[in-house]
Amino acid sequence: MDHIFDTLFTNADIITVCDEMPVIKGGYIGVKDGIIKVVSEGTPKSHSAKEVVDCHGGILMPGLINTHTHTAMSLMRGYADDYALQEWLHEKIFPLEAKLDARCVTLGAKLGFAEMLRSGTTSISDMYFFQPQVASIVEEVGIRASLSNGLMSFDKANFSYETDRATQETLELINSWHKMANDRIRADVSIHAEYTSYPSIWRYVAKLAKDHDLTLHVHVSETKREHEECVKKYGLTPVQVLDREGVFDNNALLAHCVWLTESDMAVLAERKANVAHNPVSNLKLASGIADIVAMKRFGVNVSLGTDGACSNNTYDMFEEMKLSVLLQKAKYSSATVLTAYDAIKMATVNGAKAQGRYGQVGQIKKGLAADIILIIGEALNLYPNFDPISAVVYGANGKDVALTMVDGKILYRDGEFMTIDTEAVKHGIAEYVMKKLF
Repeated sequence: MDHIFDTLFTNADIITVCDEMPVIKGGYIGVKDGIIKVVSEGTPKSHSAKEVVDCHGGILMPGLINTHTHTAMSLMRGYADDYALQEWLHEKIFPLEAKLDARCVTLGAKLGFAEMLRSGTTSISDMYFFQPQVASIVEEVGIRASLSNGLMSFDKANFSYETDRATQETLELINSWHKMANDRIRADVSIHAEYTSYPSIWRYVAKLAKDHDLTLHVHVSETKREHEECVKKYGLTPVQVLDREGVFDNNALLAHCVWLTESDMAVLAERKANVAHNPVSNLKLASGIADIVAMKRFGVNVSLGTDGACSNNTYDMFEEMKLSVLLQKAKYSSATVLTAYDAIKMATVNGAKAQGRYGQVGQIKKGLAADIILIIGEALNLYPNFDPISAVVYGANGKDVALTMVDGKILYRDGEFMTIDTEAVKHGIAEYVMKKLF
């Protein structure tokens, strides 16, 4: 006789991120064939499940969605701390990245994926190098990922799409990996940034996005210097000049957006573009504080990202949730201007919208993919638990995650990774990457 469920979670407070009922106290979730089949309060009267997970009063919620990261930069964690962005990029990061090969990047990706799964992240938007090889790691590990390699060029006269590695990787992602592994893997297209490229590249990438109906990922207005130099060069802000070239005609995901004008926000709202807010990285690089409250007022969908581990230094999305709220409260001198529930939405359902995955992930809802995390109920920093939403945003951290499930498969539980040999990854980094790069 077939089991009704593959996995049945019981005895948990459930943060659904469905506005009509954001929290279910003392409920259960049934998962079958990678899909959430039932979400309910109380205890199931009868059931047949391959595995029953007693959550012991813990918190179940959608897996966290990191909409801007450079996962393999886990290799550079702590390598270039306390530098301003331009110096950080041109003197430290770009020269080191020139030494990377596919083996370095795949080892860095595995290390980053392990950290993400350990801390409750189930879906990412990753912009980096050697992405077809990373796609094979995504397939193996089981995480959900939208992958891109940002096109960039400082030498317009000698640039060729036929020989440019980022272009060729992008085309390989589109042709070989898009919507593979039960749609866990998606190809995005990417412009690194306005200041690292020029209009003909923007038009080329925008056409790829439109022709293949893909999300376009781009860094925008991260620093004051970047923003002002664009205005000086083009007479337009980065948002305005990119919009002029059709960059936001398809689903667009803009990282940072610290220095947007209100006119920029209006453009993004009109184009239905999405912003990935990276509060930890923006503070560490002294880029500034993005005005999330104003973006929300204009109707811009705001999600959360960690950026790379070299500018963060962790992939813990709980840090991003807490800081995103606290910064806006301080910026506006108002304790109510942004709430814990706003932060959870940015880290889940808003992230799903930004990735073009709304209705697939980002909520605990019947019919959606079972991307679910369990937060330990007995954690001292979460006790007593008056409100699960507040507990998650203001009290929890990535170490409080006891279980991470993606597409109905448990990938991490109680210190054990089901698909990643972390000791082998660390050995590979020590014996190969550290000797090659450093």
